[in-house]
Amino acid sequence: MSGSVRRNQDEQEYSPAVPCFIVDAYERYLTISIYLYKLNLMYSELVLDARFSALADPTRRAILAQLAKGEATVTELAKPFEMTQPAISQHLKVLEDAGLIDRRIEGTRRPRRLAKDGIEAMDQWLAMLRKAFEKNYNRLDKVLAEMEPNQKGRSK
Repeated sequence: MSGSVRRNQDEQEYSPAVPCFIVDAYERYLTISIYLYKLNLMYSELVLDARFSALADPTRRAILAQLAKGEATVTELAKPFEMTQPAISQHLKVLEDAGLIDRRIEGTRRPRRLAKDGIEAMDQWLAMLRKAFEKNYNRLDKVLAEMEPNQKGRSK
């Protein structure tokens, strides 16, 4: 009986019989679930890092601004820049790898467009920051409002 059930640490008696292999399997399941959750968080952070890193270059930001107006080919995207088409293609590859733009095939053309999912993921992260800043500013406003009556009383 000692190997077939788990004993509650709070109780002196044995709890209703729960086979050890079920408890062990559940503990392994929880461990794996936590590991996968952490792995997913790490992947999300790496993807977010790649997206913001891609935006660090002013040429890439300008390309995204151009794509915000609509789809464009490499030739169309290269026009405003004093760069070769291969140089623009390298910037586009970085943006594609970061998940910020998509490429589709239309005959011989390969127009690019903004990737909705990539932009929305960044926007969600920035929205979280905006919310945190808003809370901080609201607290600061409250503290300053409480300080003003005290300052008026001292100046008399």
